[in-house]
Amino acid sequence: MKRSIGVAGLALGIALSGCAIPRFMDRTALVAEPSPCNAKRFEVYFADSEARLTESARQAIGMTAAQLQDCDIRKVQVIGLADARGGAAANQDLSERRAVAVVEALTAAGWPAPVFELEAAGDAGATTEGGVSEPMRRRTEILIDAAPRN
Repeated sequence: MKRSIGVAGLALGIALSGCAIPRFMDRTALVAEPSPCNAKRFEVYFADSEARLTESARQAIGMTAAQLQDCDIRKVQVIGLADARGGAAANQDLSERRAVAVVEALTAAGWPAPVFELEAAGDAGATTEGGVSEPMRRRTEILIDAAPRN
């Protein structure tokens, strides 16, 4: 008798505990889509001694511009870099031309010109402490401060 009451009590407890479990909500009510309007960073690479945008660079710029088209672009910091090959003055000029090329492409994509901050680092930092040249410095770094429009 005790055994049948215990089994019946257990079955009743399991049945009643199911009543307390809420139904699952629709996932869209629980998970919000992340806003594309947030800080972003990307890099544009250039050929050796070049300041002309490659096709992949144009695609990266176009893709980022499209992602942020409905955002408030607050500030865009564009930093031109160069590797250690060549003279310091030539590398400074090259890094400036690279930064300008990226700004011109972003402006052509419809971004507001007053938000740009241009920097050119030249070949500063292009060599490691051990004297090894960093070829991946043939690039421009783009840092974007964006927010949703109010």
